Amino acid sequence: MDIERLITPERIRCVSDVETKEQVLDRIGALIGGADGGLTQAEISRRLAARERLGSTGLGHGVALPHARLEGTERAIGALLRLDRGIDFDAFDREPVDLLFALVVPEHFTDEHLQILAALAEMFSDAALCERLRAAGDDAELLSALREWQSHADDAS
Repeated sequence: MDIERLITPERIRCVSDVETKEQVLDRIGALIGGADGGLTQAEISRRLAARERLGSTGLGHGVALPHARLEGTERAIGALLRLDRGIDFDAFDREPVDLLFALVVPEHFTDEHLQILAALAEMFSDAALCERLRAAGDDAELLSALREWQSHADDAS
């Protein structure tokens, strides 16, 4: 998986001012809504929240992968947030979530959607990456950690 096909520096953020799942989903909507003219912040946030009502996208160990399929886009778009304080995300292990990689994909992406989610779950199972993301002091350090992980993943394949 080429992480930089999903995400740009403008959609990578260290966030200190969210306290609830709803607030973080709104922040994700704002980040992704600016990425594609056919998507609005409100629609993205609404669809992510609807998906969360079906079951938490919290993977455990402080990581969540909120995601939704949407009409109005022709490509997969991601956003990465590292929260200063973990929030309740109804994860199965009950740990607060502080690392979120959000994903929106076109409505017709079915297999691709699942493949991307599986690759992201594998990426976030890397404890060293999660540790580096949590230690990042700013957005640039988050991007650097992702790029370093991508470089090592490319070398291993």
